[in-house]
Amino acid sequence: MPTLPIIADSSEELTAIFKDLHAHPEIGFTETRTAGVVAEKLRGYGVDEIHEGIGKTGVVALIKGKGGGNRRVGLRADMDALPIDEQTNLPYASQNEGVMHACGHDAHTTMLLGAAKHLAETRDFDGTAVLIFQPAEEGLGGARGMLADGLFERFPCDEVYGMHNFPSGEPGKVGICKGTAMAGAAFFDIEITGRGSHAAMPHQSRDPIVVASALVGQIQTILSRNVAPLEACVISVTQIHAGAAYNVVPETASLNGTIRYFKDEVYALTETRMQEICDGMAKAHGVEVNVQFRNVFNVLENDPGLSDAYLEAAADVVGAEQVTDQREPATGSEDFADMLQVVPGAYCTVGHAGTVPLHNPGFVLDPEILPVGASIMARMVERRMPLAAG
Repeated sequence: MPTLPIIADSSEELTAIFKDLHAHPEIGFTETRTAGVVAEKLRGYGVDEIHEGIGKTGVVALIKGKGGGNRRVGLRADMDALPIDEQTNLPYASQNEGVMHACGHDAHTTMLLGAAKHLAETRDFDGTAVLIFQPAEEGLGGARGMLADGLFERFPCDEVYGMHNFPSGEPGKVGICKGTAMAGAAFFDIEITGRGSHAAMPHQSRDPIVVASALVGQIQTILSRNVAPLEACVISVTQIHAGAAYNVVPETASLNGTIRYFKDEVYALTETRMQEICDGMAKAHGVEVNVQFRNVFNVLENDPGLSDAYLEAAADVVGAEQVTDQREPATGSEDFADMLQVVPGAYCTVGHAGTVPLHNPGFVLDPEILPVGASIMARMVERRMPLAAG
């Protein structure tokens, strides 16, 4: 079975929706326009219920199948963009300065809308499809916001599925990593308070820049000397801020960054050692060092059996030769993991043309993937809630 006919016939509409969303990106929890477009399209498709403002800017829609059964399958797409200046020169490039859909969430939203159109028109399933349009995936806690707003209490699901585009240069290649698939993530903020001085008289200072520079290197010893060699963990310092003049040793400096991990005990060890290193540096240099941690993503766990079911649905669309369960675990993170902590499910990638990586100002998503992703989502609902024969 190739791309589903209703979705294939709607490819121009889907491309237009995608380009419109791409041209008007919105940062997490400000996706007011995007959520409005989603709700308007869903009303036009004739879904049974639309609920707006879930988790601030999220949208949930329900579509009931012909069979009237009690099973419920959830499909989730994220809607937010990134604080990046677009450099693609596309005719539909971002019109919002400093904001860009550099991760493909505009495509994910469009794919789920395509699935909604097919499911609302055909209703060839026995149960209810729960369509979840989530805000603020990019480290702002959108999934947790929807969960705190009673997502699965108000809209129960037996299973839930997510999808992400993958600029692999392999159009239509669908992959899943069973079990532990994506890293958990935490952000850290380190504030160093020393004593400022004239730069020509540094002996009168307690230089926070020296401490900050030393911490960047010392933190990496956690990976080389504390985390077991066969365990995976990443610590990246991504920001350093200090000073504002050539001739002044500043009073303060700050470091910020992220930790990625696949086991909670590895993260706990890393957090403990970072605290100990910061405490030791403070004592050694006579400064104050304050470190704070914020867990932002759980480890993403794909249910093995539901992963197989997802690939079977994908094979209906792209062919068995185009699906694989051999994706390696990724050190990137995804807050769909938080939903999978509550409801079992799986998360797959769909390849498309182009190899510029995600979160890059030159990233371009191939719109040809839109009907493919939409068809896979729709087939998942039909396969997991089949109509009784006869």
